[in-house]
Amino acid sequence: MAEALSPYRQRKARELYNIFNVFHSLSWQFLAGNIITLFAMRLGGNSAYIGILNAVAYVAFFFLPLGKILTNRFSIIKIYSAAWIGRALGMLPILAIPFVFTAEDKNTALLLLLLSMALFHIIRGIGMIGNSPVLSFLSAGPDRGSYTTQIQIINSAVGMFAGFLIALVLGRDPPIFLYALIVGVGIIASILSGLIMRRIPGPEKEKSVKNKNIIEITRGAMAHPPLRLFIFILLMVAFVSGVSRIFIVVYSREVFLQSDGMVSLYAVFGGLGTLLAMLVIKFLVDQIGAKPIFLICVIIGLVSMIPILVFPASMGDNFTTVTLYLCFLFFILNFGWLGADGIMQTYFLGLVPQDQIMDMGILFFLGYGIAGAGGSLLSGFLLDITATITGSVEISFKAFYALLILLTSITLLFMRKLTPLGALPLKDALEVMFSFRDLKAISLVEKLRKTSAFEQEEAILGALHDTPSNMAIKGLLIRARSPKLSVRMESIRAIDALPELTNETEKVLMDDIINNPFTSAYRSARALGNHRVFPAVALLRELALSSDYMLAGEAMIALAKLKDNAFRPKIEQIITETNNPRLIMAGIEALGIYGYPDSLPLLLDTLHGVNPPPYLRDEVVLAMSSILDIQNEFYPLLIRFLADESQGHTLAMDEAESAFEYYSSAGGRRRNRNKSSLAALSHQAKTFHDAVSDYIRNSSGNRLCRWILELPDELVEINIKTVLSESVVDNELTQYSRLQLVIVHWASLQLRLWTDQLKEER
Repeated sequence: MAEALSPYRQRKARELYNIFNVFHSLSWQFLAGNIITLFAMRLGGNSAYIGILNAVAYVAFFFLPLGKILTNRFSIIKIYSAAWIGRALGMLPILAIPFVFTAEDKNTALLLLLLSMALFHIIRGIGMIGNSPVLSFLSAGPDRGSYTTQIQIINSAVGMFAGFLIALVLGRDPPIFLYALIVGVGIIASILSGLIMRRIPGPEKEKSVKNKNIIEITRGAMAHPPLRLFIFILLMVAFVSGVSRIFIVVYSREVFLQSDGMVSLYAVFGGLGTLLAMLVIKFLVDQIGAKPIFLICVIIGLVSMIPILVFPASMGDNFTTVTLYLCFLFFILNFGWLGADGIMQTYFLGLVPQDQIMDMGILFFLGYGIAGAGGSLLSGFLLDITATITGSVEISFKAFYALLILLTSITLLFMRKLTPLGALPLKDALEVMFSFRDLKAISLVEKLRKTSAFEQEEAILGALHDTPSNMAIKGLLIRARSPKLSVRMESIRAIDALPELTNETEKVLMDDIINNPFTSAYRSARALGNHRVFPAVALLRELALSSDYMLAGEAMIALAKLKDNAFRPKIEQIITETNNPRLIMAGIEALGIYGYPDSLPLLLDTLHGVNPPPYLRDEVVLAMSSILDIQNEFYPLLIRFLADESQGHTLAMDEAESAFEYYSSAGGRRRNRNKSSLAALSHQAKTFHDAVSDYIRNSSGNRLCRWILELPDELVEINIKTVLSESVVDNELTQYSRLQLVIVHWASLQLRLWTDQLKEER
C-alpha cells in the first residue's frame, strides 16, 4: 500500500474528496435517484419494468473485476476519474427520449431509458474499484469511522437539497422534457466530479491485484467464519434495503396516486432521514463501535415497514393524513436502511485487513449487486403477479413488505453473532445513547479532538471532570501524555472522576507516576488509590519513600485505600521520623483510612510538643473520627466549630444535652427485664452532662475518664476506651478544643448506641 499521507496532505486531500462528493451526490440524484423511477412511470413503465430498471443499477457491481484488471496498467485514481466522466456520457441517449415519446413510440423511449441506465451503471461499476481503497486511504487514522460517516453526511445533505430542487421543478404534472433537462444537469455534475477526482492522491494497487481472481477471493473470504457471516448478512441487508426503498416510490404512486412532484417532496424527507442517521452515526461510531449501530439501524429499518401493514385504506382519501404518513414513511425508511448501508461499509473496513481492502471490496460490492439486482427483479414481478391474483395493488404491497419484515427478523438473529471489533454490547450502547452524561462527554471529546490550544484543552478537560463518563477515556488518555503540565494534570483529574478505569488507563497512570515525579505523578497516585488499582501496590510502596514528598504522601494514602496493611507500620515510622508537614498530614490521613484503633496513640502523640499548627490538629481529629467511625457525623460539627471557634464549648454541651434527650425520649425510665443494664445506662446518662461540663469548662477530665471506662466492653473496644480515657486527663491535650469536641461527640454517640441496644432488648 502507499505510504500514509502526512496530516497536512491528508487534510487537503480530504477537502478535495469532500468537493468531489458534493458533485457526485448532485449527479447521482439527477441521473440515478428517484428521478429515474418517476421518469419510467411517467413513460408508462409497470412494476416489473421498475424492478428491471432497478436491477440494472446493481449490474455495476458485476464489472468491478474488470476495474481490477485495469489496475494492472492504470492507477486507481485514473480509473475512478475516467469512469465518472464515462458514466455521464453513457446517459446521453436519455436526452433523445422526449422526441421519441412525442412521436408516440413508448416502447423505444423505455428502451432508451434502460440502455442509458445500463451504460451508466456498467461504466460506473468499472470505476467503483477505487471506492473502497480511496476511502480507506483518506480515512486512515483514529477518526476513520467519523470521517467515513462524514462523507455519507455530505452525500445525504446534497442529495436532500437536490431532491428538493427536483420536487420544485417537477410540480404536479411535469412535461417530459423537464426530465431530460434534469438529466442534462446531472451529466455536467458527473463530469465535474470526475475531473476533481484526478487531483486527489490515492493508494497504490495492492500486491494481491495480480494474483487473485474472484473465485480465489471468495474462497478465501468463506474460509473465515466472521467474513462468511458478514457476507450472508450483507446479502440480506442489501436485498431488503434496496427493494424496500425503491418500491416505496411505486407504493406512493400506485396506492395513493401521488404526483411526481409530491413523491419528490417525500424523497426530500427521505434524504432528511438519511442525513440525520449519518449525523447520529458520525457522533457515536468512534465511541461505541459499528456493530451496535448496525444492529440498531436494521431494527429501525424493520420497524419502518410495519406502518405499511397497518395503515388503514379508509384514510387514503384524506390528503393531510396521507401526506404526513408518506413523509414519515420515507423519513424513517431511509433513516433505518440507508443508515444500515452506511455503517455496514464502516464495519466492513474495520473487519478486513488493510492489504485486502481492494479484493474484499470487490466481494462486498458483488454481494451487494447480486442481492440488489436479484431482489429488484423478483420484487417487481412478485408485485405485479400478486396484484393480478388479489385484484388489489394495496394488498400486494402489504404482502410484499410483510415478506421483507420476515427476512429482516431472520437477519437480526444472525447479526448478534457478528464480530464486535471492539464495539460495546448492544445493551451498553443503548445506555450510552439514552444517557445525557455520556452524550455530553462524547461531544466534549469531539471538541477536544479538534482543538490544539492549551487554554481550550484545559477548559474542555475541566468540563469532562464535571461530566465523568467512560466514553471520554480515549480522548483523556491522549491528553494524559501531553507535554503540557496543566493539560496533563486536568486530564488525570478527569480520569480520576471516571466511574471505572480500563487496563490501558491504569497503565497510563502507572507510567505517569514513574516518569513524571515532582509534576503530575502525585495526581496519578491519587487516582490509582481512588480506583483501587491493586496491581499498583508494589510500585506505590516504592514511591512512598520518594524524595518527591507530594508523590510520597499520595502513595501512602493510596496504599491505605488499597488496604495494604503490611505497609502501615512503615507509614507510622515515616510520621514519627519526618519533619515535612505535608508528609505528616498524608500519613495521618492514611492512618485514618486504615481505621485501626491501635493507631490512635500515635495520632495523639503528634499533638504533643510545641503548639502544633491548626491544619495538623484538624487532620488528627478527622483521622480519629474515621478510626472511631463517626466521620460522617463529626465533619459537619467540625465545620461549624471552625466557622466560630468561640462556640466550641457550646457545641460540646449541645452534644451532651442532645444525647441525654435521646435517652429520655427512647424510654430510658421504663422497666426493663435486664435491670442491671438499665441501671448502668441510667447512671451513665445522668452523669454524662456534668462529666462533659467539667471536661469542657474546667479542663478536668477525671469524671469523663471514669465515664468512658464504665462503658460496656461489648459496646466499645477496650483499647479505644483506654486511649480516650487517658487522653481526657492529659493536661497537654485538654487545651485543644478540636480534640475535646471529637471525644465528646464520640461519647454522646456511644450513649445513643447503648440506649438503642437496650431498647431492642425490651
